[in-house]
Amino acid sequence: MIAADAVARFNGVCTMARKRFNPGLIRVPGGEGAAAPAGPLTVSQLTALVKAALEIHLPATLHVLGQLSNFKRHSSGHWYFTLKDREAELGCVMWRSAASGVKFAPADGLEVIATGGIEVFERAGRYQLYVRKLEPRGVGALELAFRQLQEKLQREGLFDPRRKRPLPAYPSRIAIVTSPTGAAIADMLRTIQRRYPCVTVLVVPVRVQGPGAAEEIAGGVARVNARREALGGVDVMIVGRGGGSLEDLWAFNEEAVARAIYASRIPVVSAVGHEVDVTISDLVADVRAATPTAAAELVVPVLDEVLTDLTTRTLRLTRTARQQVKLSEAQLVGLLHRRTFTDPLAVVRHRMQATDELWGRLQRGMLTKAHALRALLERLHAIVQRIAPHAYLRQMYARLHAGSGRLERAVGRRMKVAEQRLGGTCARVARLSPQQAVPASKRQLEQAERALQIALRGRLDRVAGQVQAEARRLEALSYRSVLNRGFSITRRKKTRTVVRSKSELKDGERLLTELADGEIESEVHNQTQRELFE
Repeated sequence: MIAADAVARFNGVCTMARKRFNPGLIRVPGGEGAAAPAGPLTVSQLTALVKAALEIHLPATLHVLGQLSNFKRHSSGHWYFTLKDREAELGCVMWRSAASGVKFAPADGLEVIATGGIEVFERAGRYQLYVRKLEPRGVGALELAFRQLQEKLQREGLFDPRRKRPLPAYPSRIAIVTSPTGAAIADMLRTIQRRYPCVTVLVVPVRVQGPGAAEEIAGGVARVNARREALGGVDVMIVGRGGGSLEDLWAFNEEAVARAIYASRIPVVSAVGHEVDVTISDLVADVRAATPTAAAELVVPVLDEVLTDLTTRTLRLTRTARQQVKLSEAQLVGLLHRRTFTDPLAVVRHRMQATDELWGRLQRGMLTKAHALRALLERLHAIVQRIAPHAYLRQMYARLHAGSGRLERAVGRRMKVAEQRLGGTCARVARLSPQQAVPASKRQLEQAERALQIALRGRLDRVAGQVQAEARRLEALSYRSVLNRGFSITRRKKTRTVVRSKSELKDGERLLTELADGEIESEVHNQTQRELFE
């Protein structure tokens, strides 16, 4: 703010005392000079007096410290804002030509030092500070612009370590985006030639400081990426320059360079200034080198070391291969001395012996199974003989026949009794002639006849079911059901007696074997069955 009695000048400008106000020195606009100073003044006259007083008593250049407020960037490029402190406010204007030179981004609340002159805006009747230079307080404009851009790109993820790519171990073509006349390119070319002379280096000449340098650097990075295939393939790119002041290095802090490096499909090494210099391009690049010479050392190995390593690996590989050949040769010799190769038929003979042993075990198992089945058949035959199913079946048939006869006789008797009762009832009805009771009696008679038929039919069905159940039970107990399951009964043809043991048979004896569907006749030959095992 402007003090009441003096104006403090910034950056070595001394304090200048305000001159006493002298109305006679005020230049009045033409046409109004005849008006007496003691009389009333028009608005224009008063504004002119204020403007003249300010121009006379205030220096042409002022440095004002205050806090930015109500900052507006007009579509024309002009800036309008207010400088304020705890007690007062001052309107400010900064024309587009002056605003284009400001490196940082003004924002409300930022404390700045505005350099310019006070003028009166006559149409609105207010005085304003027309700013020609704007700097943040306590930190340089370039430093503040660096911090602001760093925070912006950090939020967007341009510094994310996860997106950074490793450098190729053995590059064949390197592109260097830098000034072709600086000492940095000479150092890098000399270092690359000394360390790895078999690599191809492409120099992309650009300006590295001054107006338009950032655009040239960004354009150079973009061109190398666009013509990567046409150039024969570029493995890595170095972007940088030698040391200098912050202003000299500022091109590498521009947003255009940062976004060009971020968009590069080729790994980028940033080598700007000295080790203490850190730029935005260093933060965005895949690898940061402390100096251009260090960048050259990072991107290429030492050829002598590579050749030494290759020689060592070749010797190691040769020794390993020889050892592997010797081991394989020893294994082959061992295999050739195995019995499988010296006497291959031994395996076949061993398998044949095992097959014979298994065949013998199979025969013995089959014979044992046959004896077990024969014993089971004999036990079942004895059970069947004890049960005597034919006799039981005949007995059940006899009982069924007797029961059927008794049932028929009982039904006959019941029918006779019913007929007698019916006859007596009919006689009584005939004698009494009850004309009205005849239909009811007929109905009762029909009902009784139906009930009798139903009862007789149910009784007959139950008796028939019992008879069928007994028949099924007899059939299940019959030895023929055993024959239906695949068994047979062998008898002597002459005596019809059942053969229970092979010891009972003699060679030449005739036998009858009963199956489920008939009998077959056979003759005993070699009853000892020895020939089966010879």
